[in-house]
Amino acid sequence: MTADDLKHLIASGLACEHIALEGDGRHWYATIVSSEFEGKRAIQRHQRVYATLGTKMHTDEVHALSMKTFTPAEWAAQPSNG
Repeated sequence: MTADDLKHLIASGLACEHIALEGDGRHWYATIVSSEFEGKRAIQRHQRVYATLGTKMHTDEVHALSMKTFTPAEWAAQPSNG
């Protein structure tokens, strides 16, 4: 799986304003910004992202996905993004 493949999977199941991915094809690190995260706790946000991957996590196409999730307001408040 390439970064573009993974980005497309996430973006097709979740309205995202920003997705940044780093990884080696199996282990991924993602930064995801979505208004759908409003009012959700971190675990709920992560579950929402995992839902976009469907069986990819179960079949080991994506072995590991670490993520930071932000609402647009939280993202704008980040020192490197504001």
